[in-house]
Amino acid sequence: MRFAVIVFPGTWSDHDSQYSLQLAGQQADLVWHRETDLSAYDAIVLPGGFSYGDYLRCGAIARFSPVMRSVVAEADAGKPVIGICNGFQVLCEAHLLPGALMRNDSLQYRCQWVHLRAENAASPWTGLLEPGQVIRVPISHGEGRYFADEATLDELESSARVAFRYCTDAGEVTAEANPNGSERGIAAIVNERGNVLGMMPHPERACEPLLGGEDGLLFWKSVAEWARVAA
Repeated sequence: MRFAVIVFPGTWSDHDSQYSLQLAGQQADLVWHRETDLSAYDAIVLPGGFSYGDYLRCGAIARFSPVMRSVVAEADAGKPVIGICNGFQVLCEAHLLPGALMRNDSLQYRCQWVHLRAENAASPWTGLLEPGQVIRVPISHGEGRYFADEATLDELESSARVAFRYCTDAGEVTAEANPNGSERGIAAIVNERGNVLGMMPHPERACEPLLGGEDGLLFWKSVAEWARVAA
């Protein structure tokens, strides 16, 4: 597969994403935010960072970058799109995903490893996981608290669009395991079609034992397998 890793001014997880994709045997190109045509790519990655310095709101300015028109168009056409950390914030600002990412309830920047419980293993990004499977990946954010109104949260739950929740190593969803106060322990969600995934944790930082774990590779391998089967 050929992946487009979008680079906004202030993005800093672009090379990490490219490296982890290459470890998974995939081609990954860094694509500057002024590009307007992503049709040559099989999947799109919006990586973490501080796009445009996170002025106004996180992701609020990046949402208007020229490349986002193509991101929206490709997502609407069914192409796999993943937004990681700041990329998740951009997807919410672009209304490709509902809700918002707010200041951590601790009012502190949190950089630590967390456990995630897979809730939806039916999306292109999660197909190699089992429902209930616990994986370990790091977080690094100050505004990662997922928030939505109760009606939206209920809709996400009823339509199986919660992809991951923060949990203990045993898979229990507890307040203590929630690093930012996200509603209902939500760490990641998908759109109605399932092809767009937004998550605050960083799978690209969990791609080899030297970094502390390889669970992040499951996302890249899942979407590659999805593409193989769909071909």
